[in-house]
Amino acid sequence: MADKGDMKRDTTDANPNLVSDTDARHGTGYSGLFSKGSTRKPVPRTKVLTEAELHSPHYKMDHAKRGKAIIINNKEFKGNMGLGDRKGTDVDASVMYRRLEELDFDVTLEHNLTADKMQHLLNNLSLEDHNDCDSLFVVVLSHGEDGVVFGTEGSVEVKKLFEPFKGDRCPSLAGKPKIFAIQACRGSQFDDGLDVTVADAEGMMEVDRTVRTQSIPAEADFLVAYSVVPGYYSWRNSTNGSWFIQALSSALEDKKLKDLDFLRLLTVVNRRVAYCFQSQTSDPRMALKKQIPCITSMLTKEIYFTPK
Repeated sequence: MADKGDMKRDTTDANPNLVSDTDARHGTGYSGLFSKGSTRKPVPRTKVLTEAELHSPHYKMDHAKRGKAIIINNKEFKGNMGLGDRKGTDVDASVMYRRLEELDFDVTLEHNLTADKMQHLLNNLSLEDHNDCDSLFVVVLSHGEDGVVFGTEGSVEVKKLFEPFKGDRCPSLAGKPKIFAIQACRGSQFDDGLDVTVADAEGMMEVDRTVRTQSIPAEADFLVAYSVVPGYYSWRNSTNGSWFIQALSSALEDKKLKDLDFLRLLTVVNRRVAYCFQSQTSDPRMALKKQIPCITSMLTKEIYFTPK
């Protein structure tokens, strides 16, 4: 939760012309890594799963490598876009870089990509050989609207970011978790919240047993963690970073949560964003607003970042 010194600095990841926020916008610099491309070998276009992998209730996490992680950090946008700089996003990029490295991902951080370059980067990533990898993790930090995220010049449909990794387009990731975390607005509505009397009550959700099949749906094994539900603004603090990434980073770092499968950990993230954050701004139209992330799961198994 933002401390008192950060009041009046919350803003949204949307077109500032929709609602203005003239509060202080302090950012922190971060010099990250840039992908320079890689030499690729032909990748087999089929995938074979062992019986053990097929019937296991959790994803196999004992490959030679954890896998590739890409962070796309879009902070500055062309003037004709009408989008302001995303102050605080460098904090998000920095903490996620550390968290993913701690999970043993091979992390690449890219700054200020156009929509075309975002697609090109992910298309190229899908052509790499991931046979020795456990999973894939992609983080997108940008402005957005319903169904799209913005590059520095133009927008790209969110669904197009997933497409290179579906079905036979990336068979070396078939049957493996492909995780996307997207920090961006998804509309122009504010969540005013609701005053309630809260009583703690937590439960566990059972995951259905995997049914034996001879094929894998092209849409299977994706997990998309959006910072907000469709139609709403997503909040970012200009000093501490976005609410969603703050909560996600904190949960990944929390040793008490290390034994949770990743989907349940994201439920903790939802709870923290919902209950621990509220917008602080001098603009009464934007003050005291709330936010709830949105998890879209096509997973068929549980994700543990330690071998089970």
